[in-house]
Amino acid sequence: MKQGLQTTAVGSYPKPDYITKARAKFARNRISKTELKGLEERATKHWIDAQLDLGIDLLVDGEMYRGDMVTYFSEELEGFAVSGLVRSYGNRYYRKPIAVGPVGRKADITVDWWKYAQSLSSKPVKGMLTGPYTIADWSFNEYYPTREAFVMDAARAIHEEVVALEKAGCEYIQIDEPAISVRPEEMDLVLKAFNVVTKGINAFTITHICYGNFDSVGDGILRLPVNMLDMESVNSDFDVLEMFRRFPSDKHLSLGVVDSHNHRIESEEEIIKSIRKALEVLTPEKLFLDPDCGMKTRLESETLHKLKNIVGAVNALRSELGL
Repeated sequence: MKQGLQTTAVGSYPKPDYITKARAKFARNRISKTELKGLEERATKHWIDAQLDLGIDLLVDGEMYRGDMVTYFSEELEGFAVSGLVRSYGNRYYRKPIAVGPVGRKADITVDWWKYAQSLSSKPVKGMLTGPYTIADWSFNEYYPTREAFVMDAARAIHEEVVALEKAGCEYIQIDEPAISVRPEEMDLVLKAFNVVTKGINAFTITHICYGNFDSVGDGILRLPVNMLDMESVNSDFDVLEMFRRFPSDKHLSLGVVDSHNHRIESEEEIIKSIRKALEVLTPEKLFLDPDCGMKTRLESETLHKLKNIVGAVNALRSELGL
């Protein structure tokens, strides 16, 4: 991707009703795993096609086969049990994992889903994983003697999945770590784990971080061993741009320019103003634009409208800048 001002998305899209109903039926043994997978593939194709129609540059599969971003991985890794529902935020709940033994990777987790999504388009599709720090932070620990031991075992497991994605041909791999800006005193542990996750990887690596106190970790985020930071920005008044200004970096930035947790549709003009702020700090070649976070809590109509306006704003600026 050589053209400046690329468009992408963070990961999740709203699930069609037939997926929600199918998951409920599967939980009651009323449909088979094969039937459920067929519907998940149908929904994945729907969102790949939607992104192609909109003109998104770097695609995501929409995570139609996942529930919660941590519980999904805990169910696929060794060493976890799963608790009952725990409140995450607002009226959002998830089944919280419990580390009950050594955490490890027993088989490919996302590779086949990435292969399927990538087969639907000549444009690149991101491989998307949840990072080890967030997996540990959002789980109960009933096995490890220390938090660090838990995080580092998770890091080794996620590294194996990153290697498998790269071997399969994935060129862009995103490791989501929304928890890392919550406890600034643990930034050294985050860096230690991330160095394990991306060691020896040649793919373009990304981490998504959202809704945290970015100032509290100083330039720690910029020291993460990834090529691009994907940052929530709208609700933090674009503080991340000040971080890039204070601590110049050669990293790419994927800037959130629409709010993923608000029904309001941002206009193209509003988005253009936000992008102009970013262009005061970064060159167009270093800048990607996307929503603040995953879009799974939004209506499909809202999601499509927000994405359409991002693409419209980017196209207007590309034309203006001669990109």
